[in-house]
Amino acid sequence: MNRDSLFPTYAPPELQFSHGKGSWLTDTSGRQYLDFIAGISVNTLGHAHPDLVEALHTQAQKIWHLSNMFDVPGQAELARRYCELTFADRVFFTNSGAESIECALKSARKFHAEQGHPERIDIIGFEGAFHGRTYATVNAAGNPKYLEGFGPRLPGYKQAPFGDMDALRAMTDEHTAAILIEPVQGEGGLRPAPTSYLEALRELCDAQGILLIYDEVQCGAGRTGQLFAHQWSERAAPDLMATAKGVGGGFPLGMCLATGDVARHMVPGTHGTTYGGNPLAVAVGTAVLDHLTAPGFLENVRERSAQLHGELNRLKTKYPDLVTEVRGKGLLAGFKLGSGLNTAMRDRLRENGLLAGVAGDNTVRLAPPLNVSAAEIEQAIAIIDGALESLQRVPVAAAGSSQ
Repeated sequence: MNRDSLFPTYAPPELQFSHGKGSWLTDTSGRQYLDFIAGISVNTLGHAHPDLVEALHTQAQKIWHLSNMFDVPGQAELARRYCELTFADRVFFTNSGAESIECALKSARKFHAEQGHPERIDIIGFEGAFHGRTYATVNAAGNPKYLEGFGPRLPGYKQAPFGDMDALRAMTDEHTAAILIEPVQGEGGLRPAPTSYLEALRELCDAQGILLIYDEVQCGAGRTGQLFAHQWSERAAPDLMATAKGVGGGFPLGMCLATGDVARHMVPGTHGTTYGGNPLAVAVGTAVLDHLTAPGFLENVRERSAQLHGELNRLKTKYPDLVTEVRGKGLLAGFKLGSGLNTAMRDRLRENGLLAGVAGDNTVRLAPPLNVSAAEIEQAIAIIDGALESLQRVPVAAAGSSQ
């Protein structure tokens, strides 16, 4: 596999896939792998789901692209449905999570400027966050690893300790525009924010005229067992929310959702996108939402989540010297290992036919399709069990965690 013509930004294994179906991928040699990373929480319904294939095929025979200088077929209807299902009054369609965050950041600052407070530009995020790879989003997350070598930091971005309300309150002042948080940190190590903490954020923002932004790029689209993770509490609704990944089911689609008070200031000329919410993306996104809202779908996600977390906790008990903590929420789950062992564990799982990911804080990340079966979870757990036993029998030298 010669990658010399590509930017050296990725380092994939010597493995090439030819096709997939459901929760399974097949490589070019014919070997099958159980896919428990799903394109990093993207393939909501697995690979080649017939309803998504049909939606894309049908739309592809009509209109592929118009740009947003014209009314895009299906866009207004999909936005209406998401508004009915969430806190939002308006939706801006994008291609990716980073673009959705960018829209939310601009909207927050624009809101305060239009209220006569242009000095309110500060966005307070949290340590361990990940919001994308654009210049603004890496500054919003503040991870030194992703900022190094790209010039001076942008003004107006701060980071608070994750979960420390007192530290956060001390950072807010008359310059604070918004608080930005992932209800479940993905790259940061699968750390869920307690619903009580999200409720406290809402109260703080209301008291100080600050906007609350949720990054549900990875934890949205049904992954925690609710349509969006913050909906586990009725008192934690945001003013803005960015989502992507799972809402497109594998086709590039993202959204920035906002209340009417915030969105009304984003008039023509303030923001835009050529590809965002194009007819193909909207068609597939509509088919995904049909499944997410189908009777019993999210209930099944919650059942499979309980099964997965229960089995991971069993393995934690079985291997206490290796598994230090079970992490995540819903089908965005994983487990923390000793220092530097997560990449070795990921590699052993792959060698044994299970595709998983890694995250910060020495965590192994699991994000299977939401329609994963009970039997497939049992198979995955058996592979994880075997890999842990192997790791315990033949320890691997710590080499540092990887994201």
